[in-house]
Amino acid sequence: MEPFSGTTSVYVFGAGGHGKVVLDVLLSENKYVVKGILDDGPKSDALFGIPVKKNFNRQKLQARNCIVAIGDNAIRKKIVTTLDTNFIMTIHPNAIVSKFAKIGPGTQIMATAVINAEAVIGNHCIINTGAIVEHDCRLENYVHVAPNACLGGNVTVGEKTLIGIGATVIPNITIGKNVTVGAGSVVLQDIPDNAVVVGTPAKIIKYQD
Repeated sequence: MEPFSGTTSVYVFGAGGHGKVVLDVLLSENKYVVKGILDDGPKSDALFGIPVKKNFNRQKLQARNCIVAIGDNAIRKKIVTTLDTNFIMTIHPNAIVSKFAKIGPGTQIMATAVINAEAVIGNHCIINTGAIVEHDCRLENYVHVAPNACLGGNVTVGEKTLIGIGATVIPNITIGKNVTVGAGSVVLQDIPDNAVVVGTPAKIIKYQD
């Protein structure tokens, strides 16, 4: 985890609903001073009293601290690739993260989430409110584990995959890249790349690009 620094500034990219949650986590951590919120098409001029900037020079963010607060995995990845910044993580004080877990830069861990021993979370992931990532799980970059979803031990999740709200994945499952697991689904077997699965047990209903 990044070292404590109460005076270091950070920029938040994203002024939507997910941006509000990430901003709230940052303010709860009290490790950074939020310098500004950046958004290409903002719906408001400020969030929680912090100004939202539409017209900004990405080059001026070089070597600055930044976090991309976009819920959509593909859009988050697209924006990250346009920025040359120092990406920081944020972890809500009420989250439980094992000291033996590894968390990549840009990742956001929300209130009451649990990440257990020897889990490895990639870069720019979202472990949302109340989600559980059990021991020895491996999450590649840009994964989103939605609120109250649960990954059993030793689950592998590929890049840009969404584990939907309240979904359950039993231990020792491998989920491919760019997969969508529908809300409330129960995953009992491996899932290939690009699949959309729903139900109990989860079954493939289509493939996405």
